[in-house]
Amino acid sequence: MKIPKAYQGLRPTDFQHVFNNRADALQDAPAPAATPDDGTLLDAYSNAVMAAVDKAGPSVVNIDVRQQVSDGRRTGEVGGSGSGFIITRDGFILTNSHVVHGAAKIHVTLTDGREYPALLIGDDPDSDLAVIRIDAPDLTQAELGDSSAVKVGQLAIAIGNPYGFQASVTAGVVSALGRSLRAQSGRLIDNVIQTDAALNPGNSGGPLVNSRGQVIGVNTAMIRPAQGICFATAIDTAKFVAGWLIKEGKFRRAYIGVSGQDVPIHRRVVRFYKLPVESGVLVAALEAKSPAEAAGLIVGDVIVAFNDEPVASIAALHKLLLGKEIGVNSQLTVIRHTEKLTLPITPAETQGK
Repeated sequence: MKIPKAYQGLRPTDFQHVFNNRADALQDAPAPAATPDDGTLLDAYSNAVMAAVDKAGPSVVNIDVRQQVSDGRRTGEVGGSGSGFIITRDGFILTNSHVVHGAAKIHVTLTDGREYPALLIGDDPDSDLAVIRIDAPDLTQAELGDSSAVKVGQLAIAIGNPYGFQASVTAGVVSALGRSLRAQSGRLIDNVIQTDAALNPGNSGGPLVNSRGQVIGVNTAMIRPAQGICFATAIDTAKFVAGWLIKEGKFRRAYIGVSGQDVPIHRRVVRFYKLPVESGVLVAALEAKSPAEAAGLIVGDVIVAFNDEPVASIAALHKLLLGKEIGVNSQLTVIRHTEKLTLPITPAETQGK
């Protein structure tokens, strides 16, 4: 091994001077900042979870339902349960469609033990969302967050009533964004949040909240027998659907038949075509015999506009595909590779209503 030039010609005793200079340099260097110990970090994590639960917990309710069933000879009732959370002070509660769909009776229990009958206001199986209402005073309203600001890895806290154990809390992180999940109606729910905060039967309809206690999703499903793979409908989607359910009792929607996810668009493409948005909806799959297939969309296209209205996200596309667009000749603007295309499309009405 060759000796570095800086050391060539030095006597063995001269190295002591080199070593001393190095030691002096280390002594003069500022001491590294103290690293918090594990106890401090765990206390900070615990305090964040407790603060979020203190804020969001009082808005969470337990929902008991009774359904009429018949085997052709006898008619009886079967029971079920789930969770929900209060979204207005006058008693509107958001939950999953599969919790209350077809229920003959709905009964709500608040965290303070009060019990009230509930009325089904609106139900949308395609997004697995429903709104019910109770007539009760002194209700605590949940603060709804912004799911577009959610980041992978951030703290996620699920509150609900698994197996009837009221106000149970689990915590984890946001595992992934932009997932698609098939509702019981068969339609794909887009822009779903994946989390490892544990969910069990009875958690359905409860809130998924961030460290500030803001609701970022509606807990919807878990995969059995997998562990740590759970899903929540993004709150931006839920707010939009809930508004229509409260207003009209149903959500009549147009559909084009794509499964997609939000993606950024390369800045060069944005500048070249002078696009008003820097993101769009990547077409991940096409439904057979759908308007999208008939229009000539292909997997890999990025939707950037519908009838010249910018489409920066799946939520934005859903807001444009309203009932009034059903059967109307429309235009879809897409980026295919680096080419901008305008495709004629006629949205159809979602089936199964």
